[in-house]
Amino acid sequence: MTNQNAAVSEAQTMDIKVAMSSSPLFSSAAASSGRCITVYRRKLLKKPETAQKINAWADSMRASSPTRVKSTSPSRSHAQSEDQKSWMIHHPSALEMFEKIMNESKGKQIVMFLDYDGTLSPIVEDPDRAFMSDEMRAAVREVAKHFPTAIVSGRCRDKVYNFVRLAELYYAGSHGMDIKGPKGRKYNKGNRAVLFQPASEFLPMIDEVCKILSQKIKTTPGARVENNKFCLSVHFRCVDEKRWAQLAQQVEEVLNDYPKLRLTQGRKVLEIRPTVKWDKGKALEFLLESLGFANSDNILPVYIGDDRTDEDAFKVLRKRCQGFGILVSKFPKETNASYTLREPSEVKLFLQRLVEGKGSSLLGY
Repeated sequence: MTNQNAAVSEAQTMDIKVAMSSSPLFSSAAASSGRCITVYRRKLLKKPETAQKINAWADSMRASSPTRVKSTSPSRSHAQSEDQKSWMIHHPSALEMFEKIMNESKGKQIVMFLDYDGTLSPIVEDPDRAFMSDEMRAAVREVAKHFPTAIVSGRCRDKVYNFVRLAELYYAGSHGMDIKGPKGRKYNKGNRAVLFQPASEFLPMIDEVCKILSQKIKTTPGARVENNKFCLSVHFRCVDEKRWAQLAQQVEEVLNDYPKLRLTQGRKVLEIRPTVKWDKGKALEFLLESLGFANSDNILPVYIGDDRTDEDAFKVLRKRCQGFGILVSKFPKETNASYTLREPSEVKLFLQRLVEGKGSSLLGY
């Protein structure tokens, strides 16, 4: 038999027309009918370990991005209420514990770290329209007058800067893999702007994967790939939950050819990052060192964020036994944060109270 090989996608079910020779394997009738036969092919099954991996990712996606439904069962509602109360005991509201926080900050320099999406701006279906309010921008501006302030986001640094538009802040984009600070600030070493990009060598690879994956996920309605320079974000906020496994499979298939990239996740987003040992926690430590606070006992780092990726920063603060994390969430979830705020409006109120309570005694940094 010659030229009988056919390349077929594993995800498809189709008929295969195979060219034939005069081999006795085929009947003379088949050979006389154009020297081709049609083979009806069953859909190939994925390897068990591959299917298990995809299902695990889909389950993880649901766990980190649960679809909230109103409970119609009184007993279930009561159980949820009890869970909420128990969670709040261990992670109380930062607003309700504000006086305790102020007492802890006495004689110390507050250093503020803020996530962007879901913290300074609401979570929206279109990532390009995640605008912060003018009131929130004013609150952040006032905080930055009194305390060193950094935005630490999974977004591309330039993109998050265009949202915030405050030149006096430090910006750590791409989960901390693209850090830049303002010139001329009191705490900058050598009075120079901070600049750190530990994953520059991955830029061509990230761009390549972005193009391939953007084409790949076109068959999954609502999915979207966002190029955040040193990482990629695959948004599934607008994807039907029944298709989450399909999307995870598509992402996994692409990444199989790129072992130097790894897959993590956040709120309704899959994150593709270089395999460098760097995250938001490392970015926090780098910024503290750049500000001259690495070995200082007289600082109080405060990190506010809503995403699973912010947990790396919360863990660093717990390990340092210095400062605290504040999780932005309306719902109980496992976290290393010490306190909680329900939504961006409470974040704004907390920042305003912080300036009123602490900033009035400072001359600014």
